[in-house]
Amino acid sequence: MPPSGSSPDAASRLLLAKAHYPVTTLGHGTRAGIWTQGCTIHCAGCLSRDTWAADPRTAVPVAAVLGWLESLPGPVDGVTVSGGEPFEQPAALSELLRGIRSWRGTTPVDILVYSGRVFSRLSRTAESRAILDLCDAVVTGPYVDRLNTGSPLRGSANQQVVPLTALGQARYSLPAGGGESNGGEGPRVQVSMDEGVEGRRVYYIGIPRRGDMARLESAMERAGVHAGDVSWRP
Repeated sequence: MPPSGSSPDAASRLLLAKAHYPVTTLGHGTRAGIWTQGCTIHCAGCLSRDTWAADPRTAVPVAAVLGWLESLPGPVDGVTVSGGEPFEQPAALSELLRGIRSWRGTTPVDILVYSGRVFSRLSRTAESRAILDLCDAVVTGPYVDRLNTGSPLRGSANQQVVPLTALGQARYSLPAGGGESNGGEGPRVQVSMDEGVEGRRVYYIGIPRRGDMARLESAMERAGVHAGDVSWRP
């Protein structure tokens, strides 16, 4: 039987880079994080170059992602969808977000979606507008490395945090001073480790300040720990 958040004939497949719980950055409270695979924007200085290739081997049924979400023990205050570029998979993204909205019911679980495209471009087509209607808030715009100010929600200062619902307004409206909250003070980066067929991988979830990852790699080398392949270098 398919998860309650999906229809029996749901057939969309999502190119998926990673799904992780719990996520304590990139939004309000304790969250589920879903990262799509595939991005053609290729921002200079991107820390997630490993998500650029639209690798068909990463495709999974949207129903499976919704099933994973339903299996989480909780609490789940929100779901963050990032990438990659989620809007490059409009059919799968739309089905995913509809399923999340159905699953949450009346529970205040917010949906926050990241896109490297500016909000005016996303608002231009009916397809993208329909996806925006399923979000509580979006963070939009390309990453610009020189404008990285260590914001907890935005990779760089040019990006917009756009609340789209009352829940989004309550959790993601920027204060008059232009600062923003991530459920805590200052920039936050979460570290997680996965065991997979290719061995052990360490993930950094959140938005580091400009130069933080290079400084971390240098500190690890001094301690005798070699980082190996990293997502923020070509």
